Amino acid sequence: MNENLFASFIAPTILGLPAAVLIILFPPLLIPTSKYLINNRLITTQQWLIKLTSKQMMTMHNTKGRTWSLMLVSLIIFIATTNLLGLLPHSFTPTTQLSMNLAMAIPLWAGAVIMGFRSKIKNALAHFLPQGTPTPLIPMLVIIETISLLIQPMALAMRLTANITAGHLLMHLIGSATLAMSTINLPSTLIIFTILILLTILEIAVALIQAYVFTLLVSLYLHDNT
Repeated sequence: MNENLFASFIAPTILGLPAAVLIILFPPLLIPTSKYLINNRLITTQQWLIKLTSKQMMTMHNTKGRTWSLMLVSLIIFIATTNLLGLLPHSFTPTTQLSMNLAMAIPLWAGAVIMGFRSKIKNALAHFLPQGTPTPLIPMLVIIETISLLIQPMALAMRLTANITAGHLLMHLIGSATLAMSTINLPSTLIIFTILILLTILEIAVALIQAYVFTLLVSLYLHDNT
């Protein structure tokens, strides 16, 4: 009960060396692959889910935008597996680190914006000034739209960090309450434990949804610039 609530979010070390890189590289090893012509049910289901997700995200894109399909599919798989692994006991969730989420969001956002300025600079610049804006408001709106554009990667990273961190903290608090009540009142312990199980199921759904939302927003930024 005296454990620091944020202790589980501290990047782990092995012999004084940061282990976050090894943890980040671990999820891809869990993705099964097959060298056979006829796949088993697990591989077939995995390919079907990847195809369904890719089709849903790439439908709105043109030919240039669809060149990002491999990157976006890899991104959603990586975030989803990382989030799910973080729900295991005594584990570390890299997506609770704002620095890592910014490291994913900023390059993808910058790549989409740079592509927009290179391919259709007139449309990209038109986003800074809505049509029909009164002349006295033009400088203010340009500043507001510029700030709105620059904070997109920060909002993208903060959304993922806040949702994953909040869920882990809530699970930690309810789990601690379950242990504390186990020696006081057994019926109350069963009720709290049931809530903990339901919250765990919800967190599994949140882990998958947040991976989809992060990738979908990157896809929307790409769509606006291609």
